Amino acid sequence: MAAEKEELLINKVKSTFRDDVLETSVYRGDVTHVVDKKALRAVCNFLKTDPELKMNFLVDIAGVDYHPETPRFEVVYHLYSITRKHRICIKVRVNDGEPVPSVTSIWPGADWPEREAYDMFGIVFEGHPDLKRIYLAEDWEGFPLRKDYPLKGYKDRYNPYGEEKPEKI
Repeated sequence: MAAEKEELLINKVKSTFRDDVLETSVYRGDVTHVVDKKALRAVCNFLKTDPELKMNFLVDIAGVDYHPETPRFEVVYHLYSITRKHRICIKVRVNDGEPVPSVTSIWPGADWPEREAYDMFGIVFEGHPDLKRIYLAEDWEGFPLRKDYPLKGYKDRYNPYGEEKPEKI
């Protein structure tokens, strides 16, 4: 039964999006597709609406920084079908400053996870209805989960110790 689900999750997506699926892997029964960012919305819409797949639950969206590699970032979408009881992972790779299409029109629950990836990594989601920081102040300098962010952060007016402000620590 697990092999049939794997085969369905692999073949259905690869046959529908031949040129847009860049890589496919299976690890411990979980299928992952790396897709071209131009096809992200189409792939996600297909996964949600296809009667055999029905990926109706967006579990999470996560950012990954592979600095100094190119492309630098990976945006990872964890999807689950409540009715079919299978899961899939979709990944998109982008360079710094390159926007990723928002999937909030497909899964409204993507709103906050996309904002989190923006706030922590600086990944911009094109078409997001309200892309702004949710953890840090709007004028915060930098993105704390980037690998090149200073370990002690940037000293600025948020310094609780009242020391003089150096450029960087």
